[in-house]
This record gives sequence, C-alpha cells and structure tokens, in this order.
Amino acid sequence: MNAKPEISPEDDLRLNVMLAQKPEAVRIDESKLVVYALTEKGQARIELNPNCEESVYLRRVKAMLSSQVMGSPGGYPVFLERWTRMGQSRDTNLEQLLLLGESEAIVAVAHAPGLTETLARRAWWAMPDAANARQMLNNSSVANSETGRELAAFLLEFLPFEEEAGNMLESVRLVLQPGLIDEDEKQRLWQRAQVKRNMLVGFLHTLPDALPTTTAEHPALTEHTALLNAAALEQDPMMSTLRRLFSAQGQAFLQTCELALARVSDQEVTVSLFEAIANYFEQTRATDIRYRDVAELETAVAAFEWEFEPVFERYARSIWFLSAISVDLLNPIFARTDAIGSGMRKKIKPVTDRVFHHLRALTGA
Repeated sequence: MNAKPEISPEDDLRLNVMLAQKPEAVRIDESKLVVYALTEKGQARIELNPNCEESVYLRRVKAMLSSQVMGSPGGYPVFLERWTRMGQSRDTNLEQLLLLGESEAIVAVAHAPGLTETLARRAWWAMPDAANARQMLNNSSVANSETGRELAAFLLEFLPFEEEAGNMLESVRLVLQPGLIDEDEKQRLWQRAQVKRNMLVGFLHTLPDALPTTTAEHPALTEHTALLNAAALEQDPMMSTLRRLFSAQGQAFLQTCELALARVSDQEVTVSLFEAIANYFEQTRATDIRYRDVAELETAVAAFEWEFEPVFERYARSIWFLSAISVDLLNPIFARTDAIGSGMRKKIKPVTDRVFHHLRALTGA
C-alpha cells in the first residue's frame, strides 16, 4: 500500500475539507503556492505551507489530490500528453480530471469528445489560455453557448499578442462561427486581416460565401443567364459552382484567395489556404488522385471530358484544377526546406503560379 503523501497537517486538513465540499475544479498557482477551488458559492483559496523544497511539496499536494479523487497517488500521467491531446481520454472521468490541479489534465478535458458547456466553463476557469480556447471552440456544443462567446472574446483580445501565424488564422476561423461575435467586431477583424493576411485564411474557411466585403459579380452571370438557369434544372455540381463563383460573393472569395496567397508566411498557413480553396470546390472534384506534381495535375485536368456548353469549358478546367490542390503538391518542396516568408514563397512559386492562374481565370476583373 502506498504511503500517505507527506504534506503539512494543516494543508492536509484544509485540502480534505475543500474536497469534501465537492468543488467543480481545482487550480494551483505554483508561483504563489496557492490552491484555488471553484465551488457553487464561488472561489475558495488555500495558501500552502510547505514543509520541504517547494517543487517537491507541490508534487506531494498533487499526489494527495490524485489519491483522494482518482484513488491513486501517482498523479495525472503527464507522459500521456500526446494521447490526451488527440482526444483519447475517457469521457467518464472528465469531472475528476478537473480536480487534480494538473495542467495536462485540463488539456485532456478540453480535447475530450464528450466535452460539454458545463465542463468547458470549469476547464476555462482552471486554465484560461488561447490553446484551450481554440480547442474547446472546435466543439459545437461549446461554440453554441455563453461559454463559447466568452472564449471567442478572449481570442479576439489575445489576437494582437499571438505570435504563430497558424494559431492566428485558427483563432479567426473559430471566432467567426455563428453567434460568437457581432458584425462590428467582424468588420474590424476583416480590416485587420487586410494587413495580417494570414487571418484572411480563417475567413475563407468559415465565411466563404459571406465575406464582409463588396465585389462586383462576374459579367458572365448576366451574359449567360439563360444558359446557367437552364443548366440549373439539371442540378449539376459544376453548373451550381459556376453560378456560385459568378456571384459577387464568389468573386470576393476568389480575390481574397489571391490576397492571402500573395503573402502566405509559413507552411502551416499555406496548407490551410490550399485546404480552404479545395473545400470550396469539393463538389466538383473529378479525381481521387492526390497529385504531387503540378504539371501532372494540369495534364490530367486538360484530359477531363466536358459535357456542357463550350462557353463554360475554360472555367470548368480551372475549377477542376482548384478542386484537386492539396498538401501533396507542397510536400515535395516542404520536405527540402524550412524557409518562411518570402523565402518560402519563392520555393513554392512553381505551384502557386498555377494556382494564381486558375483563380484569375475565374474572376471577371
């Protein structure tokens, strides 16, 4: 049988009293040696009285909490970090994980498939950081809640301090989900994205058909109205995509893709932008092959058979091309370089030049 953790009698008593009151979550401020508990009545506070070196004492306190909560003094197995962040923790013990005072246990809750708004609120109290906010906003039940709005407000406020471009665009993508921010905040975010263009990729993912900008529709929408309307009766994916693209919002999507692509700053942003473009054209994808060579993709697109009005064929081939772009086109280049910024853009130019070509082929500008 494991020996009882050696913490001071005073702390042992107060921690046991705290746990007996059935707290909702526990947080430990290791720099100040204070244990906080979230309860129905508010926040409780226990100042620790270490009887040995502070780091050793904190481990003993966590072992005591684990023993009382989980029945094991071993503490939360931090070495399982990768496992829990992949969302593999059991949903049955999420409430217990929030009582351990371990940051990785809170992260495990944030990643759990069974996360609820109640658990998200408790986890946010226990560990309010941007990574947890982003993870929890990926959960629809959290995103559609008051807690979700609180998380979105935090990410908006934190955005100027975000250093990683991938995190920046992901924060934008998440806060743009319905009901999280108002129209004024959305417009201010859009204006900031004109300078920090990585943020535009977040807009392309979440609001592909509702970008907060004004753009003229493609002349073909008026010029070929009869043909497009007749084709609509056939409910063909290509024809519906053409109508979508020729609209003002479709043209805004294409122009925003060009703006973002011209200033991509790192590999993660580039991959995410390719995914946003391919997702937009997904219903027209004509091949399951994931091409690693842009010339091979161009050859394949040129060979696809076109069955509708000849006037639309050139547009269709650009749509087919854009529907088939993926990280596979970039991997052979990224495998040989870790360049960022203009250096990376120069390396991927053979691929992005063709993407630019097909984006521009679909605009009326």
